[in-house]
Amino acid sequence: MALDRTTAPEIRQIEHFSIAEPERRVMRNGVPLNIIQVGQEDVVRFDLLIKGGQWNQTQPLQAMFTNRMLREGTSSLTSAQIAEKLDYYGAWLDLSSSVNYGFITLYSLSKHFSKTIEIVASMVKEPVFPEKELAVILNVNKQQFQVNARRVDVMARKRLNRALFGIHHPLGKYAELEDYDRINREALQKYYRTYYHSGNSSVYVSGKITPEIIRCIERHWGESDWGDTSVKASFTDYIPQQEKNNYIFVEKEDALQSALKMGGFSLSQQHPDYLKFRVLVTLFGGYFGSRLMSNIREEKGYTYGISAGLVNYPKIGILGISTEAANEYIQPIITEIEKEMDILRSEKVSEKELEMVRNYMLGDMCRSYESAFSLSDAWIFIETAGLGNDFFERSLKAIREVCSEEILTLAQRHFCKENLISVVAGKKV
Repeated sequence: MALDRTTAPEIRQIEHFSIAEPERRVMRNGVPLNIIQVGQEDVVRFDLLIKGGQWNQTQPLQAMFTNRMLREGTSSLTSAQIAEKLDYYGAWLDLSSSVNYGFITLYSLSKHFSKTIEIVASMVKEPVFPEKELAVILNVNKQQFQVNARRVDVMARKRLNRALFGIHHPLGKYAELEDYDRINREALQKYYRTYYHSGNSSVYVSGKITPEIIRCIERHWGESDWGDTSVKASFTDYIPQQEKNNYIFVEKEDALQSALKMGGFSLSQQHPDYLKFRVLVTLFGGYFGSRLMSNIREEKGYTYGISAGLVNYPKIGILGISTEAANEYIQPIITEIEKEMDILRSEKVSEKELEMVRNYMLGDMCRSYESAFSLSDAWIFIETAGLGNDFFERSLKAIREVCSEEILTLAQRHFCKENLISVVAGKKV
């Protein structure tokens, strides 16, 4: 039977969405082990999570450089030997840190996992933070900082967070150039001793997992305590100190265009309205066919792109709007953003538009969790955000069930343009 290419295939909505849950174990020393057995390729991803990040440091850059320096030398391996061995075994290592966690991620061929995990164990358990390598890395990062500091989008983002949280809050306190000179081996060792130990970590492993791989993990990470478990990490609650000024301008005389960042406190991920509110925010500015893109890019031609989204921090949510445009278009853009918020607060969206947003969000969920390694990302997100195992199922339910009346109610309840702070970085017009 010939395929009729003149008729578009019927769009079918996802009826059920579930992702493979990890097999959860607790190793002998109390470290949680999460096993995601998915896939046929002989490749494994290993993640070690360390609770503690930017939120917990006693000086700027401390958490990031402690994590970054793990690969620069141990009591038994130099940085060159670490790099050479990982390259020889075809492994890839990623070190990163967030507001509240540090991450050590290893991708390894299954047949070499026993060798590569041994290298990672040496990095995490016996780093020496060599001063020569630290000086080189600090110098490289200082140069990158100086380049980024002149970008209008970076200038606007930092100033917005400072306006929302205040300069004494971890989320409003940004590193300055001189902070790179204050980072030293002792500062990193102090942070390491406090947070990098078996009492403050958890492990994820995903891919084609064999019993031998589990035994390797248990041998290196689960048989006995490692690190200084006598030190208890402290997690302080900070109260934001928001500025009263709703419009802030940061001048950059040679800017060819300006960056606009708008933001205000919104719903945390734990709020009962959050999942359906996320549909509203997507409709507003979260995908290419959104209200903001249709108006400000397609109709007005003010910018190449504009987006809105929910930025999630521990127990705090921010509604953020971001764009860059020619200096003379910034004020008209702000006017149009506020106008679109007013429309969503006063008029119900059509079922056709809502259905398009639903299909986009459901498709995005399917794409995001289709592989073993993306499943690791999904469950690590659940842990670091402090969410329940039913989060994905509840997300699907919220997307499928939200109606036009609820979208209108959510906009009236949670869209308040008066609460948004607008930060513009660029040239005065």
